[in-house]
Parts: sequence; C-alpha cells; structure tokens
Amino acid sequence: MTDAEYRTEHRAKHRAEYRIEYRIEDLAHRSGATVRTIRAYQDRGLLPKPERRGRANVYRDTHLARLRQIAGLLDRGYTLASIKDLLEAWDAGRGLGGVLGLVAEVDGPWTDEEPGRITRAELGERFGGGPDDDAVEEAVELGVLVRVPSSPDEFLVPSPQELAVAAELHAAGVPLLAISGHLRELRVQVEHIATRFLDFTTEHVFHPYLNHPPTDEEAAEAASLVRRLRPLAQQTVDAELARAMRTLATRYLRDHLGAVAAEDPSQAGRPAPAAKEDVALPAGTVRAVRALVGPENATAFITAAAEREVRARAMDGLVRRR
Repeated sequence: MTDAEYRTEHRAKHRAEYRIEYRIEDLAHRSGATVRTIRAYQDRGLLPKPERRGRANVYRDTHLARLRQIAGLLDRGYTLASIKDLLEAWDAGRGLGGVLGLVAEVDGPWTDEEPGRITRAELGERFGGGPDDDAVEEAVELGVLVRVPSSPDEFLVPSPQELAVAAELHAAGVPLLAISGHLRELRVQVEHIATRFLDFTTEHVFHPYLNHPPTDEEAAEAASLVRRLRPLAQQTVDAELARAMRTLATRYLRDHLGAVAAEDPSQAGRPAPAAKEDVALPAGTVRAVRALVGPENATAFITAAAEREVRARAMDGLVRRR
C-alpha cells in the first residue's frame, strides 16, 4: 500500500469513527419530524432502517439528510408514494438533481412582478382614509396582504398591481367588500383556466416525462419546456380577455344607452326601440333555411328576408299612392 492510499484509508476510518449518531428522539429534534413520523417513514420504506447496537437503534447523518429531502418534496406538493419512487430511483444510482431542478423551475415566479411592502398608514392614504379593519382582514385572508410577524403595522404585498387595481376601483366608487367578493369569484374562474391549461399541456407535452421518475436528462428537458411555455398561459388569457372586453363592452354600452334613451322623457316623440317578439315559424321553413345557410345563420337570414319583404311592400304602397 502506498503512502497516499494509507492516508486515504486512515482518513476514511477516522471519519467513520467520528460519524454523528442519533437516537430517534435526537433525530426527530434535528429534523423537525416527530418520532411517530420517522417510524412511519421506516415502515413505508422511505427511510432506511437504523443500525442496531445492543438494545438501541442508532441513526446517522444519512437518515437526517433523507428526512430533509422528504420534507422538501412534501413542501412542493409531492405525495409520499411519488417521493418513494424518486428516492428509490436515486438509491439505484439516478440522481435527484434534475428532478429538483424541474421542481425549482415550476416553483419559480410565474410573473416578472416584484413583491412590495406597505404600512397600515400607507394603506389608509391609498384608500382615502380606509380600508377598515374588516377590509384588511379580508385582504389578508385572500393573500392580497400578508402580515409581517415582526412588524404588526406592516404588510407584504405579493402583487402590487393587484393592490393598485383595488385602490383604483375603490376611488371610482366600488366598496372594498364588493372588490374582495369580485376577486373571490374571479379566482375560481382563473384557477379553472389554469387547471385546463395544465391538463392540456400535460396531455400533449409533459406526459412522457411524468409517468415514471425522470432521468436527469429528461428532467432538464422538461424544465426547459416549462421555461418556454411559462408565458403562454398569460399571453393567451391577455389576448382573449382583450377580445372579450372589446366585444362585450361595446354591447354593454349600446344596450345601456338604448335603455336610457327609452326611459328619458326628452326622447318623447322619437320612435321607441322595437320590442322583440317571438314568432312561430313552420318547422319545415326553419329546416329549409338551415339547410340553405347553415344553423348558425338561420336567424339572421330569416330576419333579413322579413325586413326586405317589409321594405318592398312599403315601396309598393308609395308607388300606388301616386
């Protein structure tokens, strides 16, 4: 044995002699897990069995590291079953680096917006003397504001843009509790959209990476796809919201102005908007029109044909009066 080999072996033996050992209570204290949880992980195969020394069980730093890995994956939403698959793959020689990189990519920010802070006094200024305590509690419950434990009069603001929208709506006359109620309703609808987008991309893009513990290379490919697709959901929603607002806002304005004109006494003498009435048409006629122009155009075609007939008869009446 060479001197270098001897020194290497001696250092390994020295480290082995001084490896830290834990009783289960000490391991629980260091890891933050309970004794019951540690034993449950052992029973499920998530945690290696301890060494037996006489009548005592001895745990090592490897057990502590494994408990911390499990806790980190649980915090990211993994189930114990999926964690077991990942750890078994890791124990078989496949690294977790790629998977953890993918997890970090998904957990990363989905917006360029930077969080901010605001004091209770600044909130009062932004909301014209408010918001009151009930409104603040509602904002905290919704996560619009986050309390700072070390500073009771200060709040974190995860989305300053969202708070700014609330301030503008309040300045325009919308009650704060109405704003929070609208936000609750909006979140349900937006979470539905997000779920559908995730279902869609999982089915068509990410399914090959998710039906087994991915290799580091596969996880890196999936993380790259996440970076590419991350902005698409917001871009799509922005474009569709702009289209819907343009269409619906025009319709709302036309309908409301028409209603005001109908009720305004100053409009007396002017013809009132025609009332809509249901007219029963023969089923055969409707079928013929649908076959001619398509079901989606049938109503418009019948309306146009009727208006043309009315105008023609009016013209005929004018000619006869001459």
